[in-house]
Amino acid sequence: MNIKELEAQLLALTPTEKAQIIQLLTQNLANTWQGISKTPGVCGGDACIRNTRIPVWVLESFRRLGMNESRLLDNYPTLTATDLANAWAYVAAFPDEIEIAIRENEED
Repeated sequence: MNIKELEAQLLALTPTEKAQIIQLLTQNLANTWQGISKTPGVCGGDACIRNTRIPVWVLESFRRLGMNESRLLDNYPTLTATDLANAWAYVAAFPDEIEIAIRENEED
C-alpha cells in the first residue's frame, strides 16, 4: 500500500473510526515513549520511569511543589538526569494524562 491509497482509506473513515485510530495511536505512543513505560498492573498502568515503579506524575507533582532536579535525584538515587529529561518530555507531550493522574491521587 502506498501513501495515496492509505490517504484515501483514512479519508473514507467515519468520525468515530478516526477517533478510535487517534486513541489507539496515542496509547501506542504513550506505551513506547523513550525511557518511560506503561505496564498494566504496575502502578495502576501509569507512565513510569523505565525499569522502576516511579510514576511520572509523582515527579511532576514534586516539581510543581518546587523540588528541583538535584533534590529529586537525591531522593530517587536510581534515577538519572536523562530519566528526568524523559519525564519532563512525557509531561509536555501528555499534559492531560498527567493532570488527571495528579488530581486522582490527590483525591485519594
